[in-house]
Amino acid sequence: MAISLQKGQKVSLKKSDGKKLSKLMVGLGWDAAQQKGGFFGKLFGSTPNIDCDASVFVCQGGKFVDNDDLVYFRNLKHRSGAIKHMGDNLTGDGEGDDEQIFVDLDEIPNRYDKLIFVVNIYDAVSRKQHFGMIRNAYIRIIDNDTHEELCRFNLSDDYTDMLSMIAGEVYRYKDEWKFNAIGSGTKDTGLKELAQRFK
Repeated sequence: MAISLQKGQKVSLKKSDGKKLSKLMVGLGWDAAQQKGGFFGKLFGSTPNIDCDASVFVCQGGKFVDNDDLVYFRNLKHRSGAIKHMGDNLTGDGEGDDEQIFVDLDEIPNRYDKLIFVVNIYDAVSRKQHFGMIRNAYIRIIDNDTHEELCRFNLSDDYTDMLSMIAGEVYRYKDEWKFNAIGSGTKDTGLKELAQRFK
């Protein structure tokens, strides 16, 4: 049974039988919230298309130091080969994960010690969109060998006016990997601004 995490909670990334976890999938999901009805709701539809993008900042010494260590929809595979983004979902429509990122923990070079998972709304300012218009957002960790969900963090805070979200981080502590449920909203308009937080 998957562990349901609270904001700020940290867990060790292990298989359900306690053995070391090596291959995992990080799934991120969201839905556009139903908008109020009325004339414009009927004319344009009650649910707007919101293009959320999931990305990973791959850090050294806890810091993001090299732009080549950003995995996102324009750079789907980290140069180490250990982190692979499965591509962009433009609307958030459909059941299940909207974007998936596969991580092979054993293949991550020792110089990297933290993976920060973020989600931002593409072109949020000009589209006048924010995370208050999103519902059912979550980040979850799957054992990629057994496809078992190990833990899930539902991002249930009020994110009105927030344009980006720091969902969670996978980090190396001594000889094991852990997950930290963060769930912090920011007003950063894109990845360049978010990157400044981690440098």
